[in-house]
Amino acid sequence: MIPIGILGGLLLLAAIIRMNPPEAPQRAAFTGPMMSVETLPVIARDYQIMLQSYGTVQPRTRSILIAQVGGQIVSINENVRDGGFFEKGDVLGQIDPRDYEANVQIADATLADARQALAEAVARSEQAEEDWRRLGNEGEPTDLVLRIPQLEAARARVKSAESNLSKAKLDLERTSFVAPFAGRVLRKFVDIGQVVGLNTQLAEIYATDIVEVRLPLRNRDLGYIDLPESFRFMDVKPADTVDVVIRSDLIGDESWQASLVRTEGAIDESARQLHVIAQINDPFGRNNVGRSPIKIGQYVTAEIEGKYLSEVLVIPNNTIYQGTYIYTVEDGILRRKDIDIAWQNDAEAVVASGLKPGDELVTTSLGQVTSGIRVSVIGAGGEGGGRGPDSGEWSTDQSTEETEQAEPRQENDSARGQTPRANQGGTAQ
Repeated sequence: MIPIGILGGLLLLAAIIRMNPPEAPQRAAFTGPMMSVETLPVIARDYQIMLQSYGTVQPRTRSILIAQVGGQIVSINENVRDGGFFEKGDVLGQIDPRDYEANVQIADATLADARQALAEAVARSEQAEEDWRRLGNEGEPTDLVLRIPQLEAARARVKSAESNLSKAKLDLERTSFVAPFAGRVLRKFVDIGQVVGLNTQLAEIYATDIVEVRLPLRNRDLGYIDLPESFRFMDVKPADTVDVVIRSDLIGDESWQASLVRTEGAIDESARQLHVIAQINDPFGRNNVGRSPIKIGQYVTAEIEGKYLSEVLVIPNNTIYQGTYIYTVEDGILRRKDIDIAWQNDAEAVVASGLKPGDELVTTSLGQVTSGIRVSVIGAGGEGGGRGPDSGEWSTDQSTEETEQAEPRQENDSARGQTPRANQGGTAQ
């Protein structure tokens, strides 16, 4: 009877449990905000376009000194060294002038002989005419009678001797290498004691009054700058030039004021870009004493003043996702909006369409979220929002459900937990 009683009790207990199953407490569905975000009101404002470019410094005037006569170099100016400065008219070097001085003396003597022969020819011509008249001949004497051909030949020999003397003096003058402009030495090819011949390269020099920087412009930037264009019968006016700031961090942070002076007449075939030329005036002058001098071949960046836009919408680049859309908050709801970008630099973008003044632009970096979820704006009403009513923590179940419904992102960015951003710099097209 005991085993039967135990079995009956167990059956009764099982029946009671089956008729009264345990019930889990159900929590009400979460209806509060999922997350907190920061926003920025979109305001139309005036905006100065500043284009970015780069290039290397090059001299506007560059020359190679070439020997116009041959001989041994007997002296070199102490400033004719790589990097040395010189002024216009300075003698940069000297070829042994003794041979050319002798040639001048020889040409001078030849000229004296030619002039003496001319004087004799003139006297003979006059004597011939007098003899013609004295003998009573009628009519005008012929040129042969008056010895005109001999007289013209004597005059031609004088002119030839004068030309030889001028050439000899010019060759003597060319034994001195005179600076054609105020400049600086890039490279020196010869030195004292070296014998050079005609057309031997002596040094490479450049003028220091102006240096230039050749700057490429992105094709999408061409509509936002007034290019200094010139036409066949019209030059660029000084008032039409565009201001440029040239910067370099080669030796500390240095900057130079420059201006765009001309636009190249062809598209670069390799880069498929248009180039403009910026000039820096007097970069080695007294106003720049005490700072690091600019170097030829130095890599620099440039900020070019573009057009001034009125009443445009400008937003930070870090609020743009994949270069095509942004998020706004409307009545506590997160909304995704597609936008068109008119112009963009490394930090900001000018929006052509998709936004309007007064929109609340989300500046918080968002992960994988979808449009339509409830959010709270940080600082609005003094509340942070996004917390559960009881525990004070994030609503984990609801957040997980919304994350699973989120729109797909780029695989690489999702794997890193990062949000794709707009191309902030971009290569020039």
